[in-house]
Amino acid sequence: MPFKKPSQRKLTALSILIIAVILLYTARVYTLQVNSKEVDKNDGAASVLTTVLKAPRGEILDCYGRQIAINRDGYNIVFNKAYVKENLNDIILTLVDLMIQNGATWVDELPMELNAPYSFKDGEDTKKLLKELELAHYATSENCFKEMVERYELEDYTKDEQRKIMGIRYSMEISDFSVSYPFTFAEDIPTQLMRKVSESLFKLDGVTIEVVPFREYVDTSLAVNLIGSVGPIFKEDWEDYKAKGYSYNDKVGKSGIEKWGEEYLRGIDGEITYRLDAEGNIISKEVTKEPIAGKTIMLTLDKNMQRTAQDSIASTVQNLRSKGGTAEAGAAVVMKIDTGEILCAANYPTYDSATLGQQYDSLVSSPYKPLTNRAFQGVYPIGSTIKPIVAVAALENGLYHNGETIYCSKTYKYFKDYQPNCMHFHGAMSLNSALSKSCNYFFFDLGRRVGGVRLTDYFKSFGLGVKTGVEVDDASGILLKPKTEGFGGETLQIAIGQMNAFTPLQLANYTATLANGGTHYKATLIDSVVSYDISEVYLKNQPQVENTVSIKEGNLNAVKAGMLSVTVDGTGRAALGDYPIKVGGKTGTSQVNGKADHSVFIAFAPFDNPEIAISVVLEHGSSGFSAGSIVRDILDSYFFAGEDLTGEDLPFVVLD
Repeated sequence: MPFKKPSQRKLTALSILIIAVILLYTARVYTLQVNSKEVDKNDGAASVLTTVLKAPRGEILDCYGRQIAINRDGYNIVFNKAYVKENLNDIILTLVDLMIQNGATWVDELPMELNAPYSFKDGEDTKKLLKELELAHYATSENCFKEMVERYELEDYTKDEQRKIMGIRYSMEISDFSVSYPFTFAEDIPTQLMRKVSESLFKLDGVTIEVVPFREYVDTSLAVNLIGSVGPIFKEDWEDYKAKGYSYNDKVGKSGIEKWGEEYLRGIDGEITYRLDAEGNIISKEVTKEPIAGKTIMLTLDKNMQRTAQDSIASTVQNLRSKGGTAEAGAAVVMKIDTGEILCAANYPTYDSATLGQQYDSLVSSPYKPLTNRAFQGVYPIGSTIKPIVAVAALENGLYHNGETIYCSKTYKYFKDYQPNCMHFHGAMSLNSALSKSCNYFFFDLGRRVGGVRLTDYFKSFGLGVKTGVEVDDASGILLKPKTEGFGGETLQIAIGQMNAFTPLQLANYTATLANGGTHYKATLIDSVVSYDISEVYLKNQPQVENTVSIKEGNLNAVKAGMLSVTVDGTGRAALGDYPIKVGGKTGTSQVNGKADHSVFIAFAPFDNPEIAISVVLEHGSSGFSAGSIVRDILDSYFFAGEDLTGEDLPFVVLD
């Protein structure tokens, strides 16, 4: 057969084929080399998994750096999406059985009962469930159950097993479970359970045990209304927190300083990288991004003074009740007069944050309202403690001159239609003696001279009836606008501390304003924001002046001298007459319809160079001097005990 020369077209095609084979071979060799380097780089790992390393929350300390809210390490059981396999339902069931055997709880946000007949939970919002399952609004719990059996492929399990598994699967779904968002199956599990789960990890694909910082309060009954709490992100808030970079299972500040300081206390999460072999076993782990702890908040609170005040109010109330008294509750606030810094804000009754969950229903239903922050939100008529402001208003407006006497004949008869009585027949009274003996007649007359409208303006300038600016929610109080220019019975009542009502915080702030000569400061609980190790200051709170009250030195000295007389030989003598440091003060007894009067006491000290202002209110404590022992205990803790104050705490009591 004669030889035929190949055509040029065939030669070209063959050349292209050979070149393609060579290129493919070269590419394969290169890939193998690169993979070999990656294997070497990963120490023989078949895969790499990066997960979040939670950053510690910043701590909360008192003004001396003593711990109030800190962190401790705990254990969470977490699902990592990248390593979850087809046997997810079996893994969930295995974990649930382990939890049940150890008496532990797990996350289950499905709003259906855990036991047959698996009805909707009372009070739970089922709208989200129906929306997730794309069911009509009239769908029953039975419809939902059936839909989830199909959705999560649960046909081969018992009804009881189906309900347990679907609760976890649904919780995963609504928490955006993904490679980016691991799912926390259980939080803060006991060490013994952690070990049992760890021993079973070889058969629990995608499950890890994470060491996580948990919030801990050193004294779980100290200043709980102020410090607040942390908790899970509510479903309705999730989208907002997600946009800020939070994970669904993160804890955030829910109340108090924890809520106010969230932007400071929140840390920046790090990353931990795991290298796994072909069977999914961890070869090594490495922190590839260090977490950055949150900033620490230093409060103005003195932890020991806070404890002293809380215990003193508790013991005083209990003592009065044991003697047949009607005292129910109380509050005390201490403030630095030249800065507005709050040294303590005590409440009684209060609660223990460690058992809040178990006692919540009884606390909510208690008539004594232990969950209320009385120091900032309790609103009370303050009785005769208003009288120093009335005196300032009269003196500053030239309507009374120091040294003038007013004759107390007990019944004030200036007006024909309203003639109130003083508690006693005092006779001729100067300002000093009127404050010392708390003569209502004297202040009826000063109030009439000044007028209700002008008095109200003075009250407001001293911070009464307006919010203080403190970081934790406070009430504005009740400051009535007089119906007329302020003449008549209305004015007389205003002048002795009735009709209006204010908070203990406002009362302390007013006392501080008077004691320092008229500078009204914004109230604050924050000293500074510092780094986690307290080595760097990010924010140092500076005193903020809200307004100033013009008080001539002579007028101020006259009013303060009367307040000194209160504690030396007046209505406050029983509590402070023998006190080694001079104290200015004023007692008050405010009337309450149908119940015993409130007991009120304000004080500042030392008299000659004031540093602190104190207010105490005892609900239904009957007479003003009832609160005097609390004032004395607080003074002791400031002047004589310092930061080394120790003592046995009183037993925690909730009135019921």
